[in-house]
Amino acid sequence: MRRTARLLDPYIMLLLGTVLLAVLLPASGSVADGFEWATKIAVGLIFFLYGARLSTREALDGLRHWRLHLAVLLCTFAVFPLFGLATYGLVPYVLSPQLQQGLLFLCLVPSTIQSSIAFTSIARGNIPAAICAGTYSSLVGMLATPLLAAWLIGGRAQLSASGLLEIGCQLLAPFLAGQLLRPRLVGLLTRHGRVLGLVDRSSVLLVVYTAFSQGMTAGIWGRVTPARLAALAAVEAVLLALMLTLTWYGTRRLGFSRADRVAITFAGSKKSLAAGLPMATVLFGAQASLALLPLMLFHQGQLMVCAHLARRWAGDGQDTPEEKGGSGHQGDAGDTSNESSAGGKGVGGSDGGDGDDTVVGGHAPAGPEPQADGAGPAAPAPGPSSASRPSPA
Repeated sequence: MRRTARLLDPYIMLLLGTVLLAVLLPASGSVADGFEWATKIAVGLIFFLYGARLSTREALDGLRHWRLHLAVLLCTFAVFPLFGLATYGLVPYVLSPQLQQGLLFLCLVPSTIQSSIAFTSIARGNIPAAICAGTYSSLVGMLATPLLAAWLIGGRAQLSASGLLEIGCQLLAPFLAGQLLRPRLVGLLTRHGRVLGLVDRSSVLLVVYTAFSQGMTAGIWGRVTPARLAALAAVEAVLLALMLTLTWYGTRRLGFSRADRVAITFAGSKKSLAAGLPMATVLFGAQASLALLPLMLFHQGQLMVCAHLARRWAGDGQDTPEEKGGSGHQGDAGDTSNESSAGGKGVGGSDGGDGDDTVVGGHAPAGPEPQADGAGPAAPAPGPSSASRPSPA
């Protein structure tokens, strides 16, 4: 029983509790209007903090590892969407059209930052590369996710001219404002990282409650059966297994070092709950609840599986002699032991970074504290030797 409890992400439990509250007590009428406006403000706040936490200077400095970052971006915004498109063949026999739409949207969402760093650290991978890879994915996803949704999902996502304007106002404008104000806010983010992390996560809970309340009042949930949900979970398990296999063994074929392969596997196979949830509310409106469900299920699954893999790989943290001498790509590793390199300075953001930083079954190393652009190197992340030990039951 204790082992099962440790495998469950506490934040996912809060999200599920929020969903249950929306099912039992959905907001309606003028109350729903108030929640809708509050959600718009919360989405703007989420992306403002998102922008303030990301250091574009360190991201640009990390471009010397372009092969690794290109591999992560291709997995996130090319391979994942191709697998998502393949699920059209499961409609209507396995998945309903609405659930397949949510599954396809899941495949378009950017990767995580904090949990990718944490799992990479536990598995003794290239931590600076994981930081930069998550940062690039987040930056590219600000534009790529809505545009890919417009192209691949089409009319089912609200992407008219007014919809694009709403995306710009609710997502891009706050994000850019956070980037511009980052030099002034970096000290505040450092001092009050935990409080801002709670604000971040509470905003996501508000987004979830509003979206599922709208789904209840619109009668959307009457179309979902337990069999469909079980089928969705099975399809997502296969999707995660495919991406983990592709990233781990494909990068070995490409000659990456073990440390780089760990970073690519964790950054290239995971999806950001914190970025995807607010995007879905903007893109899908009243239909957002069914678009959110696949992402929430996938998030829990990726945490459980990646936590197991990180602990398993922690005991195999040294490159083999062949990888040390024969790959020819060790320079892409980014000097794993030197965490003051380009990627290692505050890109990951403050505590609570991307809302996906819970690591099940162990102690997650916190992401690097944000620093002003041009500041000195950050303190090294906690070593994997302690992080790799599961917490006592």
